[in-house]
Amino acid sequence: MFSYRHAFHAGNHADVLKHMTLVATLKHLMHKEPGLTLIDTHAGAGLYRLDGDYSETGAEAQYGIFKLLTALENHTAIPEALQDYLDVMAHFNPNGKAKIYPGSPFIIQHLMRHAARDRLKLFEMHPTDAKTLASNVAQLDAGRAIMIAREDGFESLKKLLPPPPSATGSRRAMVLMDPSYEIKSDYGKVTSTIQDCLKRFATGTYVVWYPIIARVEAHDLPKRLKTLANQAQKSWLHATLSIGRHADGTTAGLAASGMVVINPPFSLKDKLREAIDVVGPVLARGTGHSFSLEHS
Repeated sequence: MFSYRHAFHAGNHADVLKHMTLVATLKHLMHKEPGLTLIDTHAGAGLYRLDGDYSETGAEAQYGIFKLLTALENHTAIPEALQDYLDVMAHFNPNGKAKIYPGSPFIIQHLMRHAARDRLKLFEMHPTDAKTLASNVAQLDAGRAIMIAREDGFESLKKLLPPPPSATGSRRAMVLMDPSYEIKSDYGKVTSTIQDCLKRFATGTYVVWYPIIARVEAHDLPKRLKTLANQAQKSWLHATLSIGRHADGTTAGLAASGMVVINPPFSLKDKLREAIDVVGPVLARGTGHSFSLEHS
């Protein structure tokens, strides 16, 4: 159950898609003044060394953030959503060299607004990652703005929805759900949890990452999520990115992933499409690469 460690995959193409989508979603949600309850159900360790033993073992960042940064060094027309993501990366690497990769908790924390009293709830079950996450977050001295719990994010999410009202009385929340899917049952848990979320708090924004692999559950997940959104009469966005195969026909690990956002900010589809149109070709390798974005 606890064998998965995101440190092996930090900064890969899936992280680029996931975190570019996350940053763009947060940026647009924060155009409105009322505070946000921000929830990460599978937080991981929070920060990752790209020159550490874990990252170098899989060397997945070379097909993700490293390749992206190299390709864009002299690029003069970078789409807004992509630039916002790159700005976050630069914040954690002020010397210009990508040595630190921020996970979702630190990306969210970096964008949180003190004046609006945004609040972040983090859940992580892996004993080592939970301990590392707590240590990393402690350095932020964020006080009560961030809560960490070593609990099942699927179950613990229920007690947080609907979120408490902000100072203005409005209720706003964004949930990021990106389990490892190492356990096949995670696919069903994502579906049932989103279904429950839409009943508890139908106006929340729900951001789900999933791997695109040769498994029925992975193929069905985005369909099920879109069906749930349609049944609840809520809008959705579905983005995918496949970097394709090596020249010898191998994939060497995960080659594709997708994002489903339920109740996305109105402008997200155009901003994210512009960014993916750049990122897709840049990260492509060999044959079979593709990228897409659809919405309701």
